[in-house]
Amino acid sequence: MHELELIIGLLVAITVLAEVAERIRLPYPVLLVLAGIGIGLVPGLPRIELHPDVVFLIFLPPLLYAAAWNTSWTEFKAARRPIFLLALGCVLFSTGLVAVVAHYLIPDFSWTVAFVLGAIVSPPDAVAAASATKGLGVNRRVLTILEGESLVNDATGLIAYRYAVAAVLTGQFVFWEASLQLVWVAAGGAALGIGLAWVVYRVHRITPHNPIIDTSLTFLTPYLAYLVAEELHVSGVLAVVAAGLFLSRRSAAIFTYQARLQAYAVWNTIVFLLNGVVFILIGLQLPYILERLGSEIPAWEALRHGVLISLAVILGRLLWVYGGAYLPRLLSRRIRAQEPLTTWRLVTVVAWTGMRGVVSLAAALALPLLASPGVPFPHRDLILFLTFVVIFCTLVLQGLSLRPLIRWLGLPPDRSLEQEEHRVRLALATNSVEYLESHYGFGRVPEEVLSQMKTRYEIRIQRLHNRAGGVVASRLDSKHLAQYENLLEDLIRMERERVQQWRASEEVNEEVLRKLENELDLEESRLMLDRGY
Repeated sequence: MHELELIIGLLVAITVLAEVAERIRLPYPVLLVLAGIGIGLVPGLPRIELHPDVVFLIFLPPLLYAAAWNTSWTEFKAARRPIFLLALGCVLFSTGLVAVVAHYLIPDFSWTVAFVLGAIVSPPDAVAAASATKGLGVNRRVLTILEGESLVNDATGLIAYRYAVAAVLTGQFVFWEASLQLVWVAAGGAALGIGLAWVVYRVHRITPHNPIIDTSLTFLTPYLAYLVAEELHVSGVLAVVAAGLFLSRRSAAIFTYQARLQAYAVWNTIVFLLNGVVFILIGLQLPYILERLGSEIPAWEALRHGVLISLAVILGRLLWVYGGAYLPRLLSRRIRAQEPLTTWRLVTVVAWTGMRGVVSLAAALALPLLASPGVPFPHRDLILFLTFVVIFCTLVLQGLSLRPLIRWLGLPPDRSLEQEEHRVRLALATNSVEYLESHYGFGRVPEEVLSQMKTRYEIRIQRLHNRAGGVVASRLDSKHLAQYENLLEDLIRMERERVQQWRASEEVNEEVLRKLENELDLEESRLMLDRGY
């Protein structure tokens, strides 16, 4: 009973703290971690220990799936070079740099143990990056790179972690074998995710459309992809991401408007609560970590090591991001021709947004207790403490400084998405008027019906032009109202087809299309309610 009360109390705290973070314009993961630390240090309160299996099996799949679902494939594909340069290159570079620093900084820290620590703290956190940049008007390409990196880098870090731990346990490490395994695990995970997503897609298409069942199936998909991939010893992270990207592109074909509206509402709530629980649990782990540190090393010395390793993590990302942004452009004419010219200010934002989070902590907690029978895993508790310090320094300190940094850099808010949305809305309303004139002229519907419908879209066009307009009262009797509703239904269908054409041609930002699709869902929902369905 106490555990249930504690969980309810945490959910209440998460909701309240998220509202406070919104009001004071602070990334809510930062506030939740600080609150978790404060709660965890209160004497006498029951403690909640974070188990690695809970993170990897319960939290990670839906959070990655939701992030992949909301990612624009068009923008992801356009920024694939910098995304993979960060998600693969930067993670491995950070792993090596941290290993070098830890090996020479900490006494008796072997190379294999140092690489374990490097692999644990190398991948930035997906949710923290998105939350820290929310509402800051950051350039769209920068956001795409950060979000895309966060989808893939966990797989790189966890694969490197797996082989580093194996090297500690066996005392053997063959670089070329590990490299081939990395390619196989990554490619196998992505291929498996796409294959399972195709099966789920077919299931959606052949089963009767039921919003509750469709929404439930969206929750089962990431767990199914992750568990099957891990059972086959390929990347569960990439399987989930690939499945989310595949199905997101086909959501219009597999969901009715009711299912889409319900699924988005349910997922937004669940993802918010999962994120909140994850970050407050990070803070709650501090008492356990301090207890486990014990007498292996004085706390002040361990803290000093943690700060220096955090600096290595931050400086390593700065070096890699600046080098990756400019060196390939200098060496390749094709890159200069295909990719937009960046500025050092935007590069700085990408370099500074490298917060670590729950995946790093879960990986540290998942380290085996014994390296061999009767032999403890070397420096396990110290690795756990150092990981927490890196998370605190990158998540809290970098997260708090990101907004002042953007203000100091003088970056103007990026209005490109708003401008594109305005252009697409205007084109869609204009297409609707043209469709009415070409398909419903010459007395096919009464003039009152056609006039009412044309007025609706003409007002929309006027509002888009000058952000002003009015309300037109209905002038239709019951007979004409039915014809009006049939006409509206036809126009909604036409607009959906136009949205799908834009999606297929990849001409329009996916976020804009999702917003338009959501408005069409709401409009169709209102129409069905008016008809009594």
